[in-house]
Amino acid sequence: MRSLRRAPEELDEERLVKLVAKGDRRAFDELYRRTAPWLAVRLRRRCADEQIVAEVMQETYLAVWRAAGAFAGSAVGGTAVGWLWTIAARRLVDAFRRRAHHAEPPAAAADRAVVPAAEEEALAGTVGGDVGDALRRLAPELREVLRATVLDGLSVRETAVLLRLPEGTVKTRARRARIAMREALA
Repeated sequence: MRSLRRAPEELDEERLVKLVAKGDRRAFDELYRRTAPWLAVRLRRRCADEQIVAEVMQETYLAVWRAAGAFAGSAVGGTAVGWLWTIAARRLVDAFRRRAHHAEPPAAAADRAVVPAAEEEALAGTVGGDVGDALRRLAPELREVLRATVLDGLSVRETAVLLRLPEGTVKTRARRARIAMREALA
């Protein structure tokens, strides 16, 4: 059977995005059902303000609905979930920029008790051996910059806005993280 005749819950995320590009509301609902919980958790790990997270979620899925036709997918080595995260990460940076012009960071942005992130646990489960050990031994501030620039694919400027650090600090921490990883793996 052709995948067009299968129910949305039987399709992978890439196929769902392609159907969303054709205006398929059921495919969009299924994509949202699958990805929204994960995306919300990931955004909350980077922003403690629930209002900003809700705003970014809404903007992200609106952008997915409007721009699904621009998703190139596996033809360029990408995944639907990676594309979705890229949109969300950029929307989060934009939200931080807008807020930075209008007010001080909200009280909710104060440091919380440190709890391992779901993605850190997943990373620990998938990146094993010497690389996993080296990542876990990195100082938290170095690991945070490495995660944003390498794993999330953000630019130095976007990482600086996201982490509320000067760009020079991001560059310095990224360099220190690379050196530490090289030394640990040598």
